[in-house]
Amino acid sequence: MKYNLPKFNAILIAISLVVVVVGFALMVGEPSGVTEFNPDIFSTRRITVGPMVALFGFMLMIVAILYKPRKK
Repeated sequence: MKYNLPKFNAILIAISLVVVVVGFALMVGEPSGVTEFNPDIFSTRRITVGPMVALFGFMLMIVAILYKPRKK
């Protein structure tokens, strides 16, 4: 089976997919309930670090798709 993307691009896409999943995993945590408030929903990891990692993964995905290796 022939693919249009080179092997290097497929590896970059797989790496970026893992980075996106890690970013979403960083945003997961215990929710606040109706009867009790969980202050952890405002932690730096869930509000800043997780979304930034996921955004970096999405940007890496775009680069991985558009990357064109040089011809020898």
